[in-house]
Amino acid sequence: MSLTIKDLRTRVQINSKEYKSVLNGVNFTIKSNEIHAIMGPNGSGKSSFANALAHHPDYEITSGKIILDGNDITKSNPDEIAKLGLFLSFQHPPEIEGVGVSNFLRVAKGAINRKKPNIKQWVKDFSNFQENLKIDKEFTGRSLNVGFSGGEKKKNEILQLMLLKPKYAILDEIDSGLDVDALKIVANNVNKIKKDMGLIIITHYARILEHIKPDFVHIFAKGKIVKSGKSDLAKKLEYEGYDKYL
Repeated sequence: MSLTIKDLRTRVQINSKEYKSVLNGVNFTIKSNEIHAIMGPNGSGKSSFANALAHHPDYEITSGKIILDGNDITKSNPDEIAKLGLFLSFQHPPEIEGVGVSNFLRVAKGAINRKKPNIKQWVKDFSNFQENLKIDKEFTGRSLNVGFSGGEKKKNEILQLMLLKPKYAILDEIDSGLDVDALKIVANNVNKIKKDMGLIIITHYARILEHIKPDFVHIFAKGKIVKSGKSDLAKKLEYEGYDKYL
């Protein structure tokens, strides 16, 4: 079982007549029990890669293929992709006024499983995961991400990950906005559920990778992967920087 990307190329529209290429031939494969880290400077294409996999409407796939466990999802819609088991934790999670956190997650879980979760089990799981992430109880009744701090938004993304239990998850800068303690809490909970899940961690820095150990590290530059290696590649980047890859 794997998520495979073959020569993926995308573009975005910048005005009524012009387009800009953002991914320029990405080849990538992750198995269901692996952790891959994607690193690179701002503007290198890391978040564009995440959004393209999730089929964000702003990103037009011009060529290449995305294969999820043998299913060609290159032309699938985001709803179909989510039901097949692909999860994206947003770099900047959207705020949705009037939609409660608990209700949103229960509806999402029901859509993915094609039946609503048992309410008693749902309340138990939700409460346990909240406690593990040290999320305040009043959080449940708040509108999704409205007025949340950066750390609260990231914890909410991990709460979704824990409850939805996808086959593959893309965590786009999940360490952004987290203080030292919150980073450890988030990482510890990801480590508890990472078994039998393919994880793609997109980050600028190696600090999150000190807590969630990757099997492979890939460097993005100019819309494609320019170097891949084992976990020690992240440590080298801390000293060397990205200049030689640009």
